[in-house]
Amino acid sequence: MEPCTHFVFGTHKDHGFVAAFTSAMPAHLAHWFLAREQFEPVPGEPNLFRLTDPERDGPRRTRRAVQDLRRHGYGVHADHVLAPATSTGPPRPTRPNGLAERRSRLAQAAAGRFPQGGPAPTTAPPAARPTPPKPIGTPTVHLTASATGRSR
Repeated sequence: MEPCTHFVFGTHKDHGFVAAFTSAMPAHLAHWFLAREQFEPVPGEPNLFRLTDPERDGPRRTRRAVQDLRRHGYGVHADHVLAPATSTGPPRPTRPNGLAERRSRLAQAAAGRFPQGGPAPTTAPPAARPTPPKPIGTPTVHLTASATGRSR
């Protein structure tokens, strides 16, 4: 274990997924972080916390706690099974929702001709028309506001 380790995660035969904090971490701060990560203190075991409801996706939740604490900059030592970098768990099944096929059809439609039969629009800008020159000697008209402030 490295000297800058703040938390240690592993498995326990009686308590399931557990976490402990080292002397490098203040107890009140460690308790606050572990409670936020859904760990509760083990009665009679100082510095030891267990995961609440370990049957409810315990390995993933423990890996997430390790990842969150590392993201906050704390040194975390975890068993090989619980280290997020080494075990990602089984791939999640994807539900076929047709989104990929729909996007493919939309892309093909956008690349093809329009259904009205006309050609696809060009991306080139239209030819610029020259601006006619301003006539010389035209009077400039200045409008004044009416006294009531309302126009008709």
